[in-house]
Amino acid sequence: MLPNAPGAAAASAHAPAEAVAPLMRGITVLRRLTEADGTLSPSALEKATGLARSTVDRITATLARMGYVRLDGRDAVLAPRLMELGNAYLAAIRLPRLLDAHADALADELDESVSLAVRDQDGVRFIHQATRRRAMSLSFRIGDLLPAERTAPGPLFATEWEPADWARWRARRTADPEGRGFPAVPPRGGAYDDFEDRTARAGAQGWALDDQLIEPGLVAVSVPVRDPRTGRVACVASVVSHTSRHTTDSLRSTLLPRLRATVAEMERELRESTRLPKTTEPPRTARLPRSRELPGSRELPGSRELPGSRELPEGSGALGLAAWTGASKQELGREFVESLARGLTVITSFGEGRAALTLTEVAQATGLARATARRALITLEHLGYVESYDRVFRLTPRVLGLGFPPLSMLPLPGIAAPHLAELSARVHDSASLAVLTGGGEEVQYTARVATSRIMSVNITLGTRLPAYATSLGRVMLADLLPEVPLPEPLAPLTPHTVTGRRELLTLLEGVRGAGYALVDGELEEGLRSIAVPVRERGGRVVAAVNVAMHSSRRSVEECVAEVLPELRAAVGRIEGELAVAGMFRRVPEV
Repeated sequence: MLPNAPGAAAASAHAPAEAVAPLMRGITVLRRLTEADGTLSPSALEKATGLARSTVDRITATLARMGYVRLDGRDAVLAPRLMELGNAYLAAIRLPRLLDAHADALADELDESVSLAVRDQDGVRFIHQATRRRAMSLSFRIGDLLPAERTAPGPLFATEWEPADWARWRARRTADPEGRGFPAVPPRGGAYDDFEDRTARAGAQGWALDDQLIEPGLVAVSVPVRDPRTGRVACVASVVSHTSRHTTDSLRSTLLPRLRATVAEMERELRESTRLPKTTEPPRTARLPRSRELPGSRELPGSRELPGSRELPEGSGALGLAAWTGASKQELGREFVESLARGLTVITSFGEGRAALTLTEVAQATGLARATARRALITLEHLGYVESYDRVFRLTPRVLGLGFPPLSMLPLPGIAAPHLAELSARVHDSASLAVLTGGGEEVQYTARVATSRIMSVNITLGTRLPAYATSLGRVMLADLLPEVPLPEPLAPLTPHTVTGRRELLTLLEGVRGAGYALVDGELEEGLRSIAVPVRERGGRVVAAVNVAMHSSRRSVEECVAEVLPELRAAVGRIEGELAVAGMFRRVPEV
């Protein structure tokens, strides 16, 4: 269990009278799924949360309707769209957007892992990780929470603690001396009586070391990044290494100077961002992702649709959210918990340019009645996900604990897999995901769902095929025009293979215009496939999805009329989740 995060029964027992109990129970379910790395059966959730099985079923049905979990057979599995809650916090604080590039450049320069972390009460929570791919590499994830006393950033944050913060830390250390409430790190005994001394040294010298406090062999050096408006610590930048590469002495002498120089650049970036002319941005309305669109609904006039989401036009938030929750309630009946859906929507009302909102602004952004928004905010503040000062509300780093750590490690094949399974089930043919490799001359299969047929397309994961002769390759090559990497010569794999360079480039121009590629018998006699590109949030093609079949299954015209719409719909869902997952991190393509 996460520290300072009470269970469902304990949270309800000490909750304010106006707190929303279903919202508290739903957040408990999300926390337990996060602690279990994203997957639990309903019976395991029942045991972990202490909730009745019927309550667990209603909560998971509601979260599934929101696109936050996927009901996969007998398990509830966290879905990438849940990351929009953590994205709201990361967008609101703006630190990743401003500082990530500096951290990544330092990691490349030093060939060491670099992280950014913020304070979360008496813990430290990561907001960015630039890791190195080695046999022994850092395994911490964005959103992971570590005890302050076992990290290098901890003493730097503790230099600003008030007496109440120290009292909370001592109480937590007494109740949990081995740190078992922090699942991201292995439990470890030891009094850590020197933490206050380490804090004093960190305050005097302006940096701190972690000499194998988390686990043997792991060392780190940290420097605070200060907010130019207040002078307080905004976040802490760390370089993390292994004792096989650096000692604490070499961290000080070799890495600390470069880290300090990078922190100076980060603080300069923060100063420049505060000098930009400020514009008054009205509260945005809540976004309803495609999984939450009303059946048969149309895009409202004046609205702007982003990949994987539906942004309601100004003034239509109340209508949109009310219509969606109403339709969901009508379809699912008592299996849909409206107060849970509305409460989680409150979190997404925050974001870049909307870091601090009043009650009225939250109500406007979500379309909720002021009384409903107020009760949701009271609940979220009670649970530690929102803090308030002078009638203004802000998200806290604890929001990152709602699914972000396990989901932040999900690669593109993991995002695509359930959608490929659904696509294959709908068209009754094999569906695959592939990326360009080999300098762009080959496609490599990275995810695949095959049909159980006597005659079916037999391709295994990792298989590489020539890009020019496959539908997957052509939709990805079309995005590279006019600089398309083609082998010389183009080998005729069948009598139908296009081998003329000019003819192929003309075909690729048509593919780019049509948005899909259909290849009939060019890779292998009797094999027909149709593919659509997968684009990341910036519009770049990063992969492709195809449906492949024997030519006797469907004609070319039937492929376009029957398979292409299903294929495009599946890719749209993949792109929607990829856009959410890739907002503050690079999603691995393999």
